[in-house]
Amino acid sequence: MPDQTGNACYQHCDPLQAFDQLQPLAHYMSINTMQDTPNPSVPSTPDLQREVAQLMIDCLNLDVTADQINADAPLYGDGLGLDSIDVLEVALVISKRYGLQMREDSADNQHIFSSLRSLCDYIAAQRPH
Repeated sequence: MPDQTGNACYQHCDPLQAFDQLQPLAHYMSINTMQDTPNPSVPSTPDLQREVAQLMIDCLNLDVTADQINADAPLYGDGLGLDSIDVLEVALVISKRYGLQMREDSADNQHIFSSLRSLCDYIAAQRPH
């Protein structure tokens, strides 16, 4: 209920009236915060790429250094040579380290794990800032 200055004075009115006045705002906020909007594309940094490369090396006991892993080379096959079990192990380490929920049945996995850069871009976009 507005006072003489036009400001709402919730401390002097009935709590139910104040609640009724706030309901439209609460409804608006819930609509806007519950929208299913995709995370914006956030490019990864060279530091994150080095960190993730080192996590993969440690997790899989690879015989390379982080600097030897080309960020754009495929993780599968001719690139780094990972197989599906390796990728699963990497996904588990990434999930634990960055607090991400990665699903094995996600249609995006092929793209996410296509290269170190795409994996790091995914991590950068998904992790809490």
